[in-house]
Amino acid sequence: MSGRRSAALSTLALATTSLTIISSQVFAQEKSPVFKLGEIIVTGQSAQGGDIGGTAISADEMRNFQRETLDDALNLVAGAGSSNTGGSRNERVIQVRGFERWQVPLYMDGVRVYLPADNRIDFGRFLTPDLSQVQVSKGYVSVLNGPDGMGGAINLVTRKPTKELEGEVRTSLTLDNRGGLAGNTQYASVGTKQEKYYLQASGARTQRSHTALPLGFDATASENGGNRDQSDRRDWRVALKAGFTPNATDEYSLNFVKQSGDKSAPLHVKDPVATQRYWQWPYWDIMSLYWLSNTQLGEASYVKTKLYYNTFENGLFSYDNAQYSSQRLARSFRSYYDDTAYGGSVEVGTKLIPHNTLKAALHYRRDDHQEWQTVYSPRTFDEPKQTTIEDTWSIAAENTFHATDRLDVVAGLSYDWRNLHKAQDWTGTTTGSYVNYPLADTDAWNWQGAAIYRYSDTGKAHAGVSSRTRYPTIFERFSSRFGGATSNPSLQPERSINYEIGFSDKLGKNTRIEAAAFVSKLDDVIQSVPMIYQGSAVTQSRNVGSGTYKGFEISLNSQVLPNLELGGNYTLLKRDIDAPATPNLKPTGVPDHKLFVYANYAPLDSLTLTPSVEVASNRFTSNTAGTQYYETGAYILANLQAAYQINERLEATAGVRNIFDVEYNLTDGFPEEGRTFYLTGRFTF
Repeated sequence: MSGRRSAALSTLALATTSLTIISSQVFAQEKSPVFKLGEIIVTGQSAQGGDIGGTAISADEMRNFQRETLDDALNLVAGAGSSNTGGSRNERVIQVRGFERWQVPLYMDGVRVYLPADNRIDFGRFLTPDLSQVQVSKGYVSVLNGPDGMGGAINLVTRKPTKELEGEVRTSLTLDNRGGLAGNTQYASVGTKQEKYYLQASGARTQRSHTALPLGFDATASENGGNRDQSDRRDWRVALKAGFTPNATDEYSLNFVKQSGDKSAPLHVKDPVATQRYWQWPYWDIMSLYWLSNTQLGEASYVKTKLYYNTFENGLFSYDNAQYSSQRLARSFRSYYDDTAYGGSVEVGTKLIPHNTLKAALHYRRDDHQEWQTVYSPRTFDEPKQTTIEDTWSIAAENTFHATDRLDVVAGLSYDWRNLHKAQDWTGTTTGSYVNYPLADTDAWNWQGAAIYRYSDTGKAHAGVSSRTRYPTIFERFSSRFGGATSNPSLQPERSINYEIGFSDKLGKNTRIEAAAFVSKLDDVIQSVPMIYQGSAVTQSRNVGSGTYKGFEISLNSQVLPNLELGGNYTLLKRDIDAPATPNLKPTGVPDHKLFVYANYAPLDSLTLTPSVEVASNRFTSNTAGTQYYETGAYILANLQAAYQINERLEATAGVRNIFDVEYNLTDGFPEEGRTFYLTGRFTF
């Protein structure tokens, strides 16, 4: 899959001067729907293409394998995947080479999506139909992209129009394993590209009334099987884009993205009814207004800017009973988050120094987090708003030394720092009072280096090392966790040093291979440590752990016949965590072995059949109390899609996922969906 991307980029290899490279890139932008201004920086990318440890999932790939949410799309990538948090939060989470959502920042067109309270991003809320691609950086994330990036980065790149008038309308239906209607998705876009400007509008919406458990599921006290109780969800997103292109190199773009959703949370299928928590999210909304620009300064230099204003609004309601009709007991509450963030960055680059490309970037972001809740026992009471305000800065430089026509040596350095201005909490209920936590600032240095050697016109080898940090969230520093924890304002960033070697090449005329081996050494890992505080047994987040993640990944695709393409990827990943305070800790949620294989077979010019298989080995999970670890079991999922091109503009698709209705778990007590069918119609103009 990523081989097709590399092959497309390799057309730039004929460029022999910087001016020719610029002209070729402009031509590629005019023909590609990828919004280039919205891409994050990829270290090692050259005129011949390729990068260090990264890949991109194209819009075609997400459509061909029916991946309508971000978590599902990431399962197509070597070294990446998704899982379920379990518990009452019902969140879909991701991992990249063993690093989880806290260590892998998420971007939309290069603008950070960050939830300052706890950064518990639910990756199942992000829809893919309106994206041009998903960039996935693994291990080596350029310091020019800003803070964090400890284990990778994910960037959602929107679309950009390529014609005077273009558009797309898509609709799909999802059926459960009994043939009942389970959900639907709609997507529409319209855009225009003129000589000196472009306009784009798009919208996507998905709704699931339920997911269905496999037919072989045995009923329990909390789940009777069939349609999974409390598995409904709704999400929508709209995006608007206006751009100005005064000449062949410069571009200025104003963008608006708004997404909103609500969901319920299924119950643990084995925990006793008396211990279940009845939670719902009536709204989970994100808005982003951002400006992106690129200005060429002469033939050898440029400046890029980003300015943004983001909001995040979230509601979490807890009920007394399984009917979600009563809020009277101490377990009930209504919790509200209201966050705003604004900031920007400036990046400059130049080739004025012979044999060098020098880049520098400055980032600034202010996060203003407000939270409060309504409690119902001993009487109904609305807490006053509690506020946390924090500034985050980063200054970075990266230089690429072009040692020869085939060898580049890259070095990067950044300094990140945080200034905490306010951190409030509320203690007690109806007779409580404010708590103002001690203000502690944090800083960290990051560094990285790599070598990229293009040993042939089609082949490239690379080696890199990157030392990056991840800042702790407000939750980790200050949350009392319903009275079970105490704060640690001085909690420091955790760090990982990531090592990687790899290569990519074309074998013969029709086969592309990419492979990498990697090792990550973690230090100052943040863990919850048991302790006694003011006579009570609580936990506190501390920098106490270390660990090693290591593995190997390989991707291969080949056009074996004019009408048959075969491809896939395999990942081997081993994780070890050493946490003295919790000696029995097991890293959960990630299998040691992961395999994805597919075929694209076109028996007719208008018909394409796409079978695929997903395989994963055991992964560790823990019971609700966290007192016992066990393995969930391996699984094999078979899928099939048939796409029929009715005419130049109209396509119909039918498919089935989890053909054999396999029952499998990614986390304790939360079985995944059984067999599903889907029908899709797509019209383009």
